[in-house]
Amino acid sequence: MHWGALCRPRGCRGFLLPVIVVFVLSAPLANAQDGRSSPGDPGPVFSDSGPDADIYGAAEGYPVGTRGAAPQLDKLVGVYSHFGEIYPSRPIGRATAPWQFKRAPEPSIAYSFGTERLSIADYLKRNPVTGLLIARDDTILYEHYQYARTDHDRFVSQSMAKTLVAMLVGIAVSEGRIKSIDDLVSTYVPALAGTEFGNTSIRALLNMSSGVEFSEVYDGHDDIARLGRALFVDAPKDPAAIVAQFNTRTAPPGAKFHYASVETEILGLVLRAATGMPVADYLHDRIWDPIGTEADASWAIDGSGQEIAFCCFNATLRDYARLARLLAHDGAWEGRQLIPRQWLLDATTVRPADGHLAPRVATPYFGYGYQVWLLPGEQRRFALLGIRGQVILVDPASKLVMVHTAVRQKPSEPGALREPLALWFAVLQQLGQ
Repeated sequence: MHWGALCRPRGCRGFLLPVIVVFVLSAPLANAQDGRSSPGDPGPVFSDSGPDADIYGAAEGYPVGTRGAAPQLDKLVGVYSHFGEIYPSRPIGRATAPWQFKRAPEPSIAYSFGTERLSIADYLKRNPVTGLLIARDDTILYEHYQYARTDHDRFVSQSMAKTLVAMLVGIAVSEGRIKSIDDLVSTYVPALAGTEFGNTSIRALLNMSSGVEFSEVYDGHDDIARLGRALFVDAPKDPAAIVAQFNTRTAPPGAKFHYASVETEILGLVLRAATGMPVADYLHDRIWDPIGTEADASWAIDGSGQEIAFCCFNATLRDYARLARLLAHDGAWEGRQLIPRQWLLDATTVRPADGHLAPRVATPYFGYGYQVWLLPGEQRRFALLGIRGQVILVDPASKLVMVHTAVRQKPSEPGALREPLALWFAVLQQLGQ
């Protein structure tokens, strides 16, 4: 299995987006296999099929893989919707008072990609999407599922979980549990004293700029594979000792962006030490319950019981949309500020002194904030990303969000996000007024 992340700098290349976006308003899309009483009723749409469904195990009912197994395409749908059951995970209970989205009839969205004009229905036919949800503030506009997945399935986040960790760090700072993000890691995790990571600031980790060498190319032999095996498969070991093995500094802290999942793993250790609580419990109390989630979630844990912070949070599509709505409101929920607003602004804005994090500098397309990807352009827009097509896109100005779970055949590849972004910009142009 490929352990980890999402879109390393090289994997973010090729993002030349279409400059012409076409959109059409028409009656809601019909689906012969949908789960609605009639095509015009707003509500989730379900399909037993999807692109290359046979390859993904449709004939066997999309079987679920086993713990520690290498990724097989015919098990991918099953694994990515049952990850929290396959691997030991800490449960995160649903809200005591669920908050409900409103619904509106589907808009029919068309977008340009390359030389083609395509509909959102075409998008689903072309891309191995397990779930796609578009919402504007408190109203769901579009919610479709493929490969026999439903609105009860909990989809694995992969590296979208990294942004959750950063938001919890901001809350811990506001509560005085973390004095400053300019503190060294060893202040909170003494076991890392004397190591390069121990001598790195929390801020540098938030920005993926520790300067400590870590390879993440998804070939099964890189550092992310070593880290994943140690946390998921090998005999239980102190996670601080596991991350301490990566101890070669190649750049000064805070000087160069380099995507490394180990840095989020260390942030998880900082959170656990600073709050005195498991990361999943802190998430439940500070975010998951207050935003009115409708379903239980879970977060994978290692042999020591520590959340594997760089990935592997599991939630339903609508609960991911609730989280996205919270971020679109800069951390506020129904008049209550759950995440400090200034933290959200800092997390999604590049400081003048941090030019190495800017869009088209950190990577050929994206910039990077506090464990979150920043889109280029004058508008402040950002993304949570995970390997194989896990995406949450947020536009604070319009309060539009898009949640996209998928089972791409390769963990990361150049240009993989071009078409999802083309669809997103069409959504913004049509519905963001």
